[in-house]
Amino acid sequence: MRLFGTGLVLMADNDSSPFAIQTHDLTRRFGLYCAVDHLSLQVRAGAIFALLGPNGSGKTTTVRMLTSLLPPSSGTASIDGHDVVRDPTAVRARIGYVPQMLSADPDLTGYENLWIGAKLYRIPRSERRGRIEEALDFMGIEQAGELVRHYSGGMTRRLEIAQSLVSRPRVLFLDEPTAGLDPAARRTLWCHLRELRQQWKMTIFLTTHYMEEASELCETVGFLRSGRLVNLGSPEELCSAQGGRRSLEEVFLEIAGEPHPSSGNRYAEVRRTRKAIRRHGG
Repeated sequence: MRLFGTGLVLMADNDSSPFAIQTHDLTRRFGLYCAVDHLSLQVRAGAIFALLGPNGSGKTTTVRMLTSLLPPSSGTASIDGHDVVRDPTAVRARIGYVPQMLSADPDLTGYENLWIGAKLYRIPRSERRGRIEEALDFMGIEQAGELVRHYSGGMTRRLEIAQSLVSRPRVLFLDEPTAGLDPAARRTLWCHLRELRQQWKMTIFLTTHYMEEASELCETVGFLRSGRLVNLGSPEELCSAQGGRRSLEEVFLEIAGEPHPSSGNRYAEVRRTRKAIRRHGG
């Protein structure tokens, strides 16, 4: 690793290797509040990367900027070589995005949800059925004709990922994809994500509060604290650097855990953050 701007950047073993995601001093402010503070990051194409941090640390704001849903206040970000501000259309054509909250329409069937997604991505009508069946088959969804309201949480999550695959994205963003899932459903989803990376050569950028998930899936993880990238590396490197034979959860608590009591009440800080984001349209 080396310093780059004001953040930490994991450098490539081979300088000619492409990066699917790159940011330099990426910053987002909501009024006086700085949600993401000069984030500089590179994610290698084909990697699974996790952005970690406590609630209110800036993870979702970062994802929204990288997916072109929220303009940065300053700094730059590019996806597959396309700038998120100057060329958002090209960025959106190359990504899939699954937000934190379940977004599938419960009053439609699984197939109908994917059909709508295919139309939004402007997939030619002649290709839609094949693309949809390919995505459903890959995610192991056999109940595509049933209403989504009858799906389990794990099945709904798999459907949403299938919906994001219809466009065959180069980069997939997942914001807390396994939140609320039972351990069995979580591990099933992990298997599908590994297959996506292996078979589709897809770059996966995820946020999670499950340190086991980050350890199991990711070659590289980054820790955010108060909007700043405070550490970056493989789970093994970070555990070793923090004394060895430690879990990533212990590293999380030490690197990105609660601030010192003198910094004020964390709950109050999160409430202020959410109010600022709502007030400024974030």
